[in-house]
Amino acid sequence: MAVKTAGARLEELWRDILTVHARTMCEIDRVLHPHGLGASDFEVLDILASASPEEGDHCRVHNLVGRVHLSQSALSRLIARLEKDGLVRRSVCTEDRRGVWVALTRKGRDVYAEVLPLQRAVLERMLAERTGP
Repeated sequence: MAVKTAGARLEELWRDILTVHARTMCEIDRVLHPHGLGASDFEVLDILASASPEEGDHCRVHNLVGRVHLSQSALSRLIARLEKDGLVRRSVCTEDRRGVWVALTRKGRDVYAEVLPLQRAVLERMLAERTGP
């Protein structure tokens, strides 16, 4: 049996990470679908909930770009869809007219609270398979 090189071990680890990520995202999509959400939708709601814990708090869209694994245009489309569904509201930043604020609505906070346990259960299950008991 050939000894694996450091590069081969690194490549195997990377592929394992990608596999866990893909399976986890698919499972999150599956459990959130009945609620009209996908994994990326949840990520935005989750970031907004932690970045703006109080109702009325808001976050600059620019600050979401580096935290959500979507292009800026895909993130803008996602936020527009969440706004259409009444989960977030957007407003123009008065200090910088190019900036856009986004905030969870009451409905957005309620939906987030409803689906949070579902997403966390998927994470626990999928990541427990990787880390063991």
